[in-house]
Amino acid sequence: MSNMKAKKIAIVCVSNDLVTDNRVAKTCTVLEELDFEVVLLGRKRKKSPEMPARNYDTRRMKLWFDKGPLFYLNLNLRIFFFLISKRTNLIFSNDLDTLPACFLAYLLKPKARIIYDTHELFTEVSELKEHPIKRSIWLRLEKWIFPKLKTVITVNESIAAIYNQKYKVPVHVVRNIPLPYISQKEQKNYSSFGINENDFVVIIQGSGLNKDRGIEESILSMKHCLNCVLLIVGDGDIIPNAKALVKEHNLSKLVKFVSRRPYAELMKITEMANLGLLMDKAVNQNHELALPNKLFDYMHAGTPILSNRLVEIEKFIVQYNIGIIIEDITPEGIASSIMAFKENHELQQQLEENCIAAAKNENWLFEKLKLIEAIKE
Repeated sequence: MSNMKAKKIAIVCVSNDLVTDNRVAKTCTVLEELDFEVVLLGRKRKKSPEMPARNYDTRRMKLWFDKGPLFYLNLNLRIFFFLISKRTNLIFSNDLDTLPACFLAYLLKPKARIIYDTHELFTEVSELKEHPIKRSIWLRLEKWIFPKLKTVITVNESIAAIYNQKYKVPVHVVRNIPLPYISQKEQKNYSSFGINENDFVVIIQGSGLNKDRGIEESILSMKHCLNCVLLIVGDGDIIPNAKALVKEHNLSKLVKFVSRRPYAELMKITEMANLGLLMDKAVNQNHELALPNKLFDYMHAGTPILSNRLVEIEKFIVQYNIGIIIEDITPEGIASSIMAFKENHELQQQLEENCIAAAKNENWLFEKLKLIEAIKE
């Protein structure tokens, strides 16, 4: 009989299609480093790209519904039955939309442990703020489960403080900072995107290009910019309206859309840009306190940032002097700031150098130590 001890199993649950969720991918890699056998569970949508090969097991469920209450019910039922049918030592729930299933399965598995990673103030997102009944349901679920959790993780200090004050539960902060990335600004492939070498390239990128991200204003700002092109890279609810806006204002030569890409390819596109935009509006607490992935992507790509004044974003940009904070996020205000930066070559070089220098200290090799501490506690 073998004396080999069975390997610990961690099942990581998320509501997306896994392809571009870089935070969850890094979590799975850390769990592997800690000698867990990892299963990453998500969903497969009709337009989901093929799943890139990973060192760990990935499962994507086909659900009957794509959005709305029936989607969340379908998602949680599938996650719950998957979890209770498998041997697991650790259930790792990402965001509130997977937590009910994960917590109920945890209650039925006395030898298992649960970790909750909340990537945002879920109940404060615009989509829920506009639907009070739906929001009240999620708030009740959160209030029921959260105080019973022993290990909680989130993305920045401001959100951690809110949850700690609200539920009296200690919250670990693990920011979603990329792995070290060597920016190659001199190797720009403009032609494949229909961009001229002399164009000043501005970018907005991300997997959640949704309402109140300042995308419409950024598009219209191109009417007032000379020799500039805006790249919008990624997917989200706002994209159909954004494309219609570009067509309405005859801006197709100045605004280019690029579909969602794997992370490595996304970074190559990001480093082509001269300036990265962060124009999220402070319409709710979630936006106001956000520390979005694109901020770190811009920094690691050596792309200076032009941002609206938001608490965590401003704090980070000012700390490392990697961008410019503006008050006026009308199309005219954004355009004025873009053109002023475009004409200031000395400032461009300085901020690019600051981005590269900051990335040496602010990267996943250091940040993952906080995740390891949370997992081991």
